[in-house]
Amino acid sequence: MLLQRVITAVVLLAILLPALFASNPIWFALLTLVMIGAAGWEWSRLNGRGGPIAVLVGIALAGLCAGTFHVVGFNVPSWCWWLAGGLWVLGGVRALAAGVAGWPKLSPALRLVLGMVLLWAAWLALVVARQRGINFLLSAMCLVWMADIAAYFSGKAFGRRKLAPAISPGKSWEGAIGGLIGVIVLGFVWVHVIDVRVPVDSASMYSVLVHRTGWVSLLALAFLSAMSVVGDLFESLVKRAAGAKDSSQLLPGHGGVLDRVDALLPVLPLALALTSV
Repeated sequence: MLLQRVITAVVLLAILLPALFASNPIWFALLTLVMIGAAGWEWSRLNGRGGPIAVLVGIALAGLCAGTFHVVGFNVPSWCWWLAGGLWVLGGVRALAAGVAGWPKLSPALRLVLGMVLLWAAWLALVVARQRGINFLLSAMCLVWMADIAAYFSGKAFGRRKLAPAISPGKSWEGAIGGLIGVIVLGFVWVHVIDVRVPVDSASMYSVLVHRTGWVSLLALAFLSAMSVVGDLFESLVKRAAGAKDSSQLLPGHGGVLDRVDALLPVLPLALALTSV
């Protein structure tokens, strides 16, 4: 299993890194368009619409993203990010409060549309963040990865009180706090070391937040860290409601696309909302 995970990771990096660092961000947009289509296929299957319908949903989502990009390009109004973020804050928290039993009570059509909207917004945020700069995009993505990694080790060492036992028994409040501390440390290092001593192509998300809000940026980081947990728990809730361990087996050893990007889905639109004019 470990060898399989490593091989998959190496292959993914070999595909993603050239597109990420290409001088023209359109290559990154095209590659991630394929990934978001796959995520749409997974979402459809998790919500009771498998087979050809799931394939059509994935194609339709990719087409929606491509069509939107053709119309607006990288010039997405800031209110779109606030709208997407608000949907995550209100809808995501409400879904978690309703629990695993509450999710199937929504109509399949509503669940399908909701997932497509959230994935659509996340893809737009991803390509716009890349257009702002590789350093900006990586700083936002690394926030999610740091929150997850620090939460894992903190939870292993200190975890006592379960965060959402019915959805994800392995998560604890101590782990979530450890994740937040890790994010704050990462932000400090990025602002005072990476953005200063490394020849980056743009300001990081952390530097933009500090420049605009000063110490209030700590609250923004706490908020983004919390929303990464909401994204993770939300996907876990959908999988549990569907009786699935992974969103798919598209990525051997890693599960599916949704399993790898769940925490990024709310964070990317919110990061753009908080750093937009």
